Amino acid sequence: MAHIVIDARIISSSTGRYVERLITHLQQVDTKNQYTILVREKDRDYWKPSAKNFSVRIADFANYSIPEQIGLKKLLDEIKPDLVHFCMPQQPLGYKGKKVTTFHDLTLLKTYNSDKNWLMYHTKQKIGKYVFKQVAKDNDHIITVSNFTKDELQKLVSIPNNKVTTIYEASDVDSTTPERMKLPFKEFILYVGQQSDYKNIKRLGDAHQLLREKHPNLGLVLAGKKNAATAINEEYFTTSGYKDIYFTDFVSDRQLSWLYSSAKAYVFPSLMEGFGLPGLEAMSHNLPVVSSNFTCLPEVYGDAAHYFDPLDTEDIARAVDEVLSDISLQDTLTKNGEARLKHYSWLKMAKETHAIYKKVLKN
Repeated sequence: MAHIVIDARIISSSTGRYVERLITHLQQVDTKNQYTILVREKDRDYWKPSAKNFSVRIADFANYSIPEQIGLKKLLDEIKPDLVHFCMPQQPLGYKGKKVTTFHDLTLLKTYNSDKNWLMYHTKQKIGKYVFKQVAKDNDHIITVSNFTKDELQKLVSIPNNKVTTIYEASDVDSTTPERMKLPFKEFILYVGQQSDYKNIKRLGDAHQLLREKHPNLGLVLAGKKNAATAINEEYFTTSGYKDIYFTDFVSDRQLSWLYSSAKAYVFPSLMEGFGLPGLEAMSHNLPVVSSNFTCLPEVYGDAAHYFDPLDTEDIARAVDEVLSDISLQDTLTKNGEARLKHYSWLKMAKETHAIYKKVLKN
């Protein structure tokens, strides 16, 4: 019997869905080995194990911090696990035990967010680049969530193909009861998620205003908690005199379910993604997806999305208009989306990850 530690300190972040689904389904996959799940103090009660061989332990160390380098290493040395799975690249570089790391994307190294302090962000980028390279070299195995991310990582640092494996994420079937939201318009296209610069929300707003010439009653809903990034976009839209763009702020799962079920299309204008989970969530609600053709998105969505050049505002408007105006295209996208979802499974993800654990433990 092996003792496996999973670093789940990001479990309540935007990427935390991956971690939560992994540890939940691993309980079905592995009933023999012992698992310790590390979380921050604030997430003590965020996830509770249902299997006896899983337990939660507090590891209250911030990402990319000195306490992480010293304190987390000390904690792992104390636990003495047979294997550690770091669910993000941030980790104590001095830890010498067997380890596996998941790389979701290389966004930190390739983008700048204007809501951040320029000097602090670029300093973090330099540190991040060093950490990413060291982690890729020192870990026993690397997991990526798309072949695009795998290729990007191998361009950054030379690691052999037998040391890195792509394991796709998935989307759950929504079983929540939708809760209607009060919106200032009846028809709308939808975007869900954070609004950092690389998410390309300003161009989405520009395209929406072009669409209103042909679809005057069409609104744009931007769902997600308001922060400094959303404030920048709100100011841009207000200054530009744009109409019928609605920022929801935080939405509950029930409200999100209603938005997905009620929208005319889901539009994903991002310039950089590692997997693109929201598009699959939209497909699970039979919502047509109109997507950027950058990075991993064509790989993940295949023929279940209608694509555009995210740097071309008119092309974004063109693609969305084609979906809104063509019922046959809408039907094709929803049917293809239903088929596409069958390619992805959280249980399959957990089984494939468990296979990596077994492979590393044998070596």
